Amino acid sequence: MISRVYFCLLLAFPCAVFADTVDETEIVYLLDLVAASDCIFVRNGDEHSAADAADHLRLKYGRGKSHVDSAEGFIDFLATESSWSGEPYTIICDGVSQPSAQWLHRALSDYRQQALPEPVQSR
Repeated sequence: MISRVYFCLLLAFPCAVFADTVDETEIVYLLDLVAASDCIFVRNGDEHSAADAADHLRLKYGRGKSHVDSAEGFIDFLATESSWSGEPYTIICDGVSQPSAQWLHRALSDYRQQALPEPVQSR
């Protein structure tokens, strides 16, 4: 009986369920991208490896996910600055330093562009 009620609720609110799945997928993608990058992450003046940065962001996301409703929210509220010092995070890739928010927003935009279906070409 409970599974039928749950199933009916899923049918009644498919957009909300899908949106959460998309947001979570995008956030996981960003975390995995950070971990796989060859970049150096600067947090509170200290340099960290990509793997350490991803672990730190996963920890912050795990603790703060109830306050985030989108991948943009994850970037803006959890992955931009130290919640302890307020100091912005920076990323150094190929010798170029930039704010983490800028790097992550660009990565999210690129991901979304790749995820879009190819336009149908008329003949």
